[in-house]
Amino acid sequence: MLVHAFLIKYAEIALKGKNRYRFEDALVHQMEIALSKIEGDFEVKKEQGRVYVFCPENYDYDEAVDALQHVFGIVGICPVMIYEEQGFEKLAEDVVSYMKQWHPDFNGTFKVWTRRAKKSYPISSMEVSAELGGRILDAFPEASVDVHHPELDLSVEIRDKIYVYSQTIPGAGGMPIGTNGKAMLLLSGGIDSPVAGYMIAKRGVKIDAVYFHAPPYTSERAKQKVVDLARLVAKYSGPIRLHVVNFTDIQLYIYDQCPHDELTIIMRRYMMRIAEHFAKKDRCLGLITGESIGQVASQTLQSLASTNEVCTLPVYRPVIGFDKEEIVRISRKIDTFETSIQPFEDCCTIFVAKHPVTKPNLKVIRCSEQKLSEKIDELMETALNTTEIIEIQ
Repeated sequence: MLVHAFLIKYAEIALKGKNRYRFEDALVHQMEIALSKIEGDFEVKKEQGRVYVFCPENYDYDEAVDALQHVFGIVGICPVMIYEEQGFEKLAEDVVSYMKQWHPDFNGTFKVWTRRAKKSYPISSMEVSAELGGRILDAFPEASVDVHHPELDLSVEIRDKIYVYSQTIPGAGGMPIGTNGKAMLLLSGGIDSPVAGYMIAKRGVKIDAVYFHAPPYTSERAKQKVVDLARLVAKYSGPIRLHVVNFTDIQLYIYDQCPHDELTIIMRRYMMRIAEHFAKKDRCLGLITGESIGQVASQTLQSLASTNEVCTLPVYRPVIGFDKEEIVRISRKIDTFETSIQPFEDCCTIFVAKHPVTKPNLKVIRCSEQKLSEKIDELMETALNTTEIIEIQ
């Protein structure tokens, strides 16, 4: 049986004081975007401190729930049945009918919680809960009341109509997208960077992304893999502007001109410069990477300090203290893992030194970069001007 509506629960938004309305409006907007992608005319409304989704007839329940579960800011989704308000006897009849439909063989413990938003209703919330509890016990003699630790929480809201629900489906949590600015994600084809993007987006940050492509050393399939990853992240983050940078000539020039043990660090520094260029152009407030301390040579503290040096924007590394297993667990949860492990190399794995420096000396690195002369600036300019923009929905 299709439910008539969903009650949306949120946690952190309720703590935002005078700014609460801004966060609620952002949440409603993101829900409307998510639901617009599925068939049916859903209506999202704020009512007396609640957010509801009112459903059309003959909609796809699973699609609606899935869409809402990808909206940051929602901690719980309650399927709601709505009945006409025609006095207490009709209310009691409807609640017992609800129990028989949704919990037909119920024999556990329960609690009735009533919220009387319609203050003109002649019976108090406590009296309604007590009376309804008695009616349910009559209909389900093997059930019992437990107001402290019930197996079933039955909620009844008395408004212009009667809203009944007893289930909470977990949401994505976090904060609504767009409430905490925008940042630029360095997105590779690996496991870590999509997770990093997801985690920052969960805090209400809108994200764009930059991917470094190195044809012919990396294939079109490698590029498509990153586009696929961006689409998976966008299910949570909303639309992403993906910048595809042709990095081949820069990599080859660095490979020819610099000591090979410094290749990874120097290439990484130029990637950060390019990413920051697009971040500032798109009015982002920081960069996001999937780096984790000690995972590879370029991710020691000394190496991270070296790449940070070329940036004026903050660099956010949300998985920096995670073990690989923890990152993999999140990637499975958000469905990026299977795409990330597809065997297509990205530019970071092509030009890798056999023995990369793990404790780079900044003076030495700067000296090596100075030897790249004006040629590197020309290559950078070409890369920036030929970048492909892909709008990910």
